[in-house]
Amino acid sequence: MNNPLLARQKADKEDFWISLSDLMTSLMMIFLLISVVYMIKVQEMVKIPSVYKNTLQGLGQALQHEFKDDLKRWHATIDEDLTVRFQEPNILFTTSSSELKPEFKSILDEFIPRYLGIMTDKKYIDNIEEIRIEGHTSTMWRTGVSENDAYFHNMELSQSRTRTTLSYIMNMPAVSDSKSTLSWFKNHVRAIGFSSAKPIDKEGKTIISPEQIEDSARSQRVEFRVRTNVERQVANIVEKGNKI
Repeated sequence: MNNPLLARQKADKEDFWISLSDLMTSLMMIFLLISVVYMIKVQEMVKIPSVYKNTLQGLGQALQHEFKDDLKRWHATIDEDLTVRFQEPNILFTTSSSELKPEFKSILDEFIPRYLGIMTDKKYIDNIEEIRIEGHTSTMWRTGVSENDAYFHNMELSQSRTRTTLSYIMNMPAVSDSKSTLSWFKNHVRAIGFSSAKPIDKEGKTIISPEQIEDSARSQRVEFRVRTNVERQVANIVEKGNKI
């Protein structure tokens, strides 16, 4: 004869082990879900250095490789932020004028087709936000002119020089002969004059402290500065990771 009490105890034990088994299964599922989410986040974070390497480092290496044999005779440098700087005023413009000297025109004839060739390469073109032709002057002006008036005179001069440079480039065959190239150029290239707002010292570093002494000749320069969408890509990756 079966003992009802023993039968009930046996049933309770079976229910207990079934419940424990269900709990362990649920915990395993939760752990698996957490692991998957973590792996997805890790994969997204891994994309960040890849974005920098493929775009910024790639552009830097391409520019250095393309122009390494020309920089010295052009009196030019390529900064770590990918800015190409032409810094010899005697070959850029006529004094106190926006007229391009023949030497600078010759440099631009060599530089621009190859520079745009890199920027519009299929590896980089989708990451190019903007290319700025930046004009800079020294803080000096004619004697007898106030500091504020000198700043605005230099502003007018730097803006006029970048517009003249932009106009010359837009009429080059490398740009004007192709409708698609000209359209891309108009949408991505800007000409900006900074007056004497960013003077530099003899090391080519922007002056930010009274201890630095301006190099007037170096301050008079034209720069081609590229802005990429890398920061926006990284922000999107981080935002996407935070939502997971």
